[in-house]
Amino acid sequence: MNAFLRCPTLFLPATAYVFFVTSSVLAEDWPQWRGPRYDGTSIEKDLPTTWSNDSGIAWQCPLPPWGNSTPVVCGDAVFLTTQAEGRDLLLLKINKPTGKILWTRTVSADHVPEQGDPNVRKLRRNTWYADSQGSEINYAGPSPVTNGKVVVAHFGNGDLAAYDFDGKQLWHRNLQRDYGEYSIWWGHANSPVIYENMVISLCIQDCCSDLPGEPSVNYVVAHDLLTGKECWKTDRPPVTKSEPGDSYTTPIFWKNGDRLEMVVWGGLILDAYNPKDGSRLWNLSKDLTGNRTITGPVAAHGMIYATQGMRQPILAVRPGGDGDRPTEDIVWQSNKDTPDSPTPVVWDKWLFAVNNNGGVRCFDALTGQQQWKEKLPGDYRASLLAADGKIYIQNCTGLTTVVKAGPEFERLAENQIDDQTLASPIVSEGHLYLRGHKALYCIGK
Repeated sequence: MNAFLRCPTLFLPATAYVFFVTSSVLAEDWPQWRGPRYDGTSIEKDLPTTWSNDSGIAWQCPLPPWGNSTPVVCGDAVFLTTQAEGRDLLLLKINKPTGKILWTRTVSADHVPEQGDPNVRKLRRNTWYADSQGSEINYAGPSPVTNGKVVVAHFGNGDLAAYDFDGKQLWHRNLQRDYGEYSIWWGHANSPVIYENMVISLCIQDCCSDLPGEPSVNYVVAHDLLTGKECWKTDRPPVTKSEPGDSYTTPIFWKNGDRLEMVVWGGLILDAYNPKDGSRLWNLSKDLTGNRTITGPVAAHGMIYATQGMRQPILAVRPGGDGDRPTEDIVWQSNKDTPDSPTPVVWDKWLFAVNNNGGVRCFDALTGQQQWKEKLPGDYRASLLAADGKIYIQNCTGLTTVVKAGPEFERLAENQIDDQTLASPIVSEGHLYLRGHKALYCIGK
């Protein structure tokens, strides 16, 4: 099937998607962070539930070390980013049927500031610019995004570049040079999204108002997908300073009534924008607390689910109108063992969340009533995946636990591979894809 026909979802509302029928599955692509509906769910069935180093792996593709970005899939193409040993920032295209690397493009080769460089403003916060090899952080954190013709890669140094599927660079720019240096504490990691003919990027960071120099800016910006020309830019006023102003989240699209909105979460603000022109539609910030925000928003049941940063409460918000929204828009909240990094997922009427220490909880998504809790082994950074009535929960050392997506806990399987796994699992055409530091693994027949 033509790749463009396989990846049209980025031109449509978040509730719309296109799939095709094979003999055993309803198959769809995974063209962006959190998948075709921006919520970590898949419509596919008969997905694998058991695998190991020795069985259930269709192929594995060794990767240049290393990155934590989640891959994206469109047609027979898998795209991912990585930071090579020589510190080049790379975009890779991998053949989905075979697992062979088709091409590698160096997006940037001179990207790492030296520690102590007085010209790098972020170093005022003693952030992570020292060699972070072996830690959770490097520049290959944002996921790429594709519409079936163009793939856009973004890196933590500000590089934003678009390529066609043959690997030809269409354009390249650097958002730090365009709009000011990043001042986010732990490295810029917001993934871009595509709307119609634009790619939209997000920057939410410490405004540094308590330090010398001009304050750092927060913004949402759209560029033409084929030329890189700026289409619109909207500044996002910060409501806090220092680390609570940081956000590592990615915008999502949802239908609020009859209106398509782009929802942004971070810096102690939940707000929505018109993706056509960047105009701000509504915002909720009153009485929101917490610290830097890693866990992204999720839309379901006419509500936005957002976890306040640094393990503060999960909120279920039903925006009731435009402009400044009152706290009455918060339908329910829970402050029990909430996640710091993994984004929750909603399946049917249940919301599932895992915290960094492996505490898993199931809530009634409509009321917030807790249904069950369980402790899984290891530490967790990957966001949850829901498909075919199952929740896939992956820890940092290659263990994926599969549980039943329902109001009673049932462990279906535990699957171990020998790799470090911080990226989130994804689904396409009957297979799971797990990105480790050493390789990309295709799980299935």
